[in-house]
Amino acid sequence: MLITILSFIGVIVMLILAHELGHFITAKASRVKIEEFGLGYPPRLFGIKRGETMYSLNAMPLGGFVKMAGEENPKIPGSLASKRIGTRLLVLGAGSLMNILLPLLLFIIAFIIPHNMIVGEVLIEEVAVSSPAAIAGIEPGDMIVRLNEKPVDNIGDLQRYTILNLGSEVNLLIQHSDSTMEEVQVVPRWRPPEGQGAMGVVVSLENSTTIRQQEPFWRAIPMGAVEGIETFGLFKNAILSLFSGATSMEVAGPVGIAQMTGEVAKAGISPLLEFAAFLSINLAIINMFPLPALDGGRIVFVLLEWVRRGKRISPKTEALVHHIGFVMLIAVMVAVTYRDIIRIISGDSLMP
Repeated sequence: MLITILSFIGVIVMLILAHELGHFITAKASRVKIEEFGLGYPPRLFGIKRGETMYSLNAMPLGGFVKMAGEENPKIPGSLASKRIGTRLLVLGAGSLMNILLPLLLFIIAFIIPHNMIVGEVLIEEVAVSSPAAIAGIEPGDMIVRLNEKPVDNIGDLQRYTILNLGSEVNLLIQHSDSTMEEVQVVPRWRPPEGQGAMGVVVSLENSTTIRQQEPFWRAIPMGAVEGIETFGLFKNAILSLFSGATSMEVAGPVGIAQMTGEVAKAGISPLLEFAAFLSINLAIINMFPLPALDGGRIVFVLLEWVRRGKRISPKTEALVHHIGFVMLIAVMVAVTYRDIIRIISGDSLMP
């Protein structure tokens, strides 16, 4: 429980700080008056004022905010609303931009920190009839050695590279049971029959061993960049799978995320950093949804002003919409949290 709480707080604070710093830095650079930079939501526990800005620590830890003067009212001196459309879009989008850049740093650190990795031989146990693997001539007893020139050292590698290439032809280097090698072409399916998987194989990890890995920073930097790019690809394909109906959506609230964070933290610092990177990208995407109270919802109002050639929505109307949106967001969070608690009591987990 202590590991779960500490790791969850550490990850959430890091993601929130990165997000709010994006807003803070761009607002300061744009000469927008910042009234308060808050970690957590009120009521305020502690605050210290430096210049025109109050820096506060608040009681509700699951969030943060940068309170800018006149976010909806251009008549207030130094207000965000008084700035040009391009400036407002930059300030409002900077939080999500920081959450997109943060994973690159986290992946680099994860490679530098010594960590354990389980490797072995990925053995094909079963091949579904008429599946892409069956059509390619793959049989039970074969081993997958490489996928598109990338070594497949464990089942996680196979799953990752498969999802990255859904709908595209991939080259598999197969070692048959008689030790002969063959390269075959397979197209992983977006919507496979239930229980079959994209390629139509059931695999196991044979002759597994745990190795200790640590990369020097000059290798960790390009490796972290590649990992970050591939992660964005995974997210893109996951979203496409969701819209196509190939997968279902699992929604987790703060309690559910805390549970997953605690489970990942037990595996070590590197897996925890990688998980934090996934959460950061999630936060970036969710905040850009065109919903009231979120950054995306505020951006919608700016874009509406641009479409209407400078004609603004009434500040009172915009403020009311965001207020209602915030109340609805809290209500959804409470409902999801209740479901998470019931799921945890029943002994289930969101982790695969």
